[in-house]
Amino acid sequence: QVNLVESGGGLVQPGGSLRLSCAASSDHLSTYTMGWFRQIPGNEREFVAAISGRGGNTGYADSVQGRFTISRDNAKNTVYLQMTSLKFEDTAVYYCAAGGIFSRMRERYDYWGQGTQVTVSS
Repeated sequence: QVNLVESGGGLVQPGGSLRLSCAASSDHLSTYTMGWFRQIPGNEREFVAAISGRGGNTGYADSVQGRFTISRDNAKNTVYLQMTSLKFEDTAVYYCAAGGIFSRMRERYDYWGQGTQVTVSS
């Protein structure tokens, strides 16, 4: 069992930046691929970014490529999502997830956090 707690969401103006954090309860976080997903009401939860267990492999949705950066600090059991050049369409609840396989598919992730709201508005 892995418990995940996201933080760092909030209100930001277009063009601004935010850094999300995901604190994990597991002492073996390096064995998990970690992902960030986001969801707006009425839509399916969509992939944002993923990072392999030791951080050697990352992947991004086309919509955030070049603007968002996923990273992890396994010693601190924490995963980050640095978001820059934020757009209105980035507004969503952002979820952290842990899984055993590097994937963009939400079905591949076994553990989820409760989510943190990111609102981009002027």
